[in-house]
Amino acid sequence: MSDKTFDRPVLIKNGEFIQEIGCLDDAFDFFDEWPTERRGPIFETAFRACQRAYHGQVPMTVARDAVAGFARSVKILQDPLAQFPWMDGTKSGHGGVTA
Repeated sequence: MSDKTFDRPVLIKNGEFIQEIGCLDDAFDFFDEWPTERRGPIFETAFRACQRAYHGQVPMTVARDAVAGFARSVKILQDPLAQFPWMDGTKSGHGGVTA
């Protein structure tokens, strides 16, 4: 495990997909792609926490929690224990197997 890797990833809803942010590189990519007009104080705080973790000024857990906090504030944080639609056991369509 790299010293720039989170102990567990932050999962965010990205449209219909779930994106995993597992390290500082992922976090910086995510922040870089975030629309400028939607950035605010919580964004800036999370970004600075990641910068400080990168420079060894704060523990990686601080950066991870800041990323998760930002994602929660903009309502894109995905609960890792949430059941995804493909996990609910319901069948739709044809499976191609006759009973």
